[in-house]
Amino acid sequence: MRVFYEGQVLWSQIDANQHMRHSAYADVAAQARLNMLGDVGLNPVTLLGYKIGPVLFKEELFYLREIALGDQIKVSGEVFSSRADGSRWGIRHEIYRGDGVKAAIINVAGAWIDMDKRKLTLLPAELGDLFAASPKSDDYVEDIPKPKE
Repeated sequence: MRVFYEGQVLWSQIDANQHMRHSAYADVAAQARLNMLGDVGLNPVTLLGYKIGPVLFKEELFYLREIALGDQIKVSGEVFSSRADGSRWGIRHEIYRGDGVKAAIINVAGAWIDMDKRKLTLLPAELGDLFAASPKSDDYVEDIPKPKE
């Protein structure tokens, strides 16, 4: 497991039931995703230079165990599916508490958007090579089918 975000659960991330609020799970996964992409060279500054950004179509959370105020968490990230050209992809995050217990699984499905045209786009070849170097899961599959529009 490669950890791309690690930190303490903050007061601002707690809900009325005194555990981590639902949207905080998505927030730490998003940070882990940016860190994961940055590790292969697809940091926000580089992508902005090409006027390209990641866009999500779907985010699916599985809550397994509660996370409390002050818990230390670790968030992993890996690509579990993508088209051969990297135009569409799925990334899985797992959140672990400090005691090593897996607390959540977050799967996202996304693509790349041209920020000027506001349309989906392919990464330029040099960025596509970087994305291809992203960590992949043991159950990784390539050539996911094109969704019906």
